[in-house]
Amino acid sequence: RWKAVSQTETVRAYYSHVDAGETDALVALFAPDVVYDRPGQAAIRGRAALRAFYEDDRPLSDGSHELDQVVADGRTVAVRGRFEGRQAGESVGFGFADFHEFDDEGLITRRTTFTDRDEV
Repeated sequence: RWKAVSQTETVRAYYSHVDAGETDALVALFAPDVVYDRPGQAAIRGRAALRAFYEDDRPLSDGSHELDQVVADGRTVAVRGRFEGRQAGESVGFGFADFHEFDDEGLITRRTTFTDRDEV
C-alpha cells in the first residue's frame, strides 16, 4: 500500500486517482470501514461499496478536479474546488467542497461532499 507523507498529500492523490480512473489506488487511500456521504444519496459504507461506486455507479465521468483550496486542521482536510466533466452524456461543471477525516493509520475514514448538484 502506498503511504502518503501527509494527509494533504493523500487528499491530492485521491483526486488524481479519480481523474485518472485508478480505482485500486484510490480505494487504498480509505479505511476498510469508510463512510462516504454525498448530497441527496445514501451513504456509501466500506471499501467494497466505494469500489463499486467508482467502477459502476458514479454518475460523473471523463472529468477533472481543479483544487482551489486545501486546508488541513487536525484529522480533517477540507477542499474547495471545481469539477468539469460529463454526467448522463452532458457536459457539466460545478463547484464542490469536500471534507476528508483521517484515522491514526493515515487512511480516510469519512468523506463528505457538498455541491450545488443533486447527484454526484
